Amino acid sequence: MTVTSNSEFAKRMMLLAQPGDQFTPTATYDKDGDCIEFLAKSDAFYAERVDDLVTVYCSQETDEVIGSLIKGVSEFCRQTLKRMPGFRIEISDGRVSLQHIFLARMWSSELSPDDITTLTYRKLVEVSSETMIDGELCVA
Repeated sequence: MTVTSNSEFAKRMMLLAQPGDQFTPTATYDKDGDCIEFLAKSDAFYAERVDDLVTVYCSQETDEVIGSLIKGVSEFCRQTLKRMPGFRIEISDGRVSLQHIFLARMWSSELSPDDITTLTYRKLVEVSSETMIDGELCVA
């Protein structure tokens, strides 16, 4: 049995208490759910449904937009390509910048620029642009 002094024990505990790796913004595509989950910050969050495409994640501490869940992303991109064939230029090797998905949704909307949904999409464009995140797509 090894006896450890209080100061040695304290040093070991402090080493264990060191912060882990820094958080890196992520966008993860789930093929089974055909959705992309985007997180710009590691804050605890609450979710609010925006429309049939997006659920926005907001920080519990600041209420700022910190991510989203994009559902039915492949079908949305297929429909967008039918209406706006130039959108294909934004898809490279099966990946697309999340800001372009949010912009495409805004551009295809008939909502007012002052509508809360439009404002939420604008914030998502801003947050995804800051993180430079793109998502994998499964578009046939």
